[in-house]
Amino acid sequence: MQEKVAFFKEAVKNFKTSGTIIPSSRFLVKRILSNIDFTNSKLIVEFGSGNGIITKQILKKIEPSTTLVCFEINKVFYNELKKINHKQLIVLNTSAENIQQEIEKFGFKKVDNFISSLPLTMLPKELSQAIIENSYKVLEEKGRFVQFQYSTQFLKQFKAVFNRKVKLDFEPLNIPPAFLYLCEK
Repeated sequence: MQEKVAFFKEAVKNFKTSGTIIPSSRFLVKRILSNIDFTNSKLIVEFGSGNGIITKQILKKIEPSTTLVCFEINKVFYNELKKINHKQLIVLNTSAENIQQEIEKFGFKKVDNFISSLPLTMLPKELSQAIIENSYKVLEEKGRFVQFQYSTQFLKQFKAVFNRKVKLDFEPLNIPPAFLYLCEK
């Protein structure tokens, strides 16, 4: 309960970058992760990791040879993520638009799967577009980009970048209910 209160306080202070005031439900986390192939992933990237509710579940599912890189610009959430002691986890306090330069620092050229909780509708349009396009460039062929949002407003942008290889899913057991954009390269 204390973790939820701390999340609420930080999310309210930084609503424009957190996009929510309540952590994702276990139902939403399960639905997001059901769309990821953990057995064939060398690199998984999570955008907008928040307090690590999805991060911790990813770490339970990854293979011993998989690396998880988390991008979190909120300093308080970043510091919380840094407390997760896991040898396969890299936590970065930088913008998701820098994806290519950041993964190259760790010897990676491609990402097998993206999981994004970024509030794209609240970010400047140019930044949201750059994040989607830069992610597509480094996404492995047949790789997945899973984004959750509280509206379908970004469907057109995802379809344009992912050559229409986008499916929409819905999780009603979340506050608020969430849409999942399931994109494949």
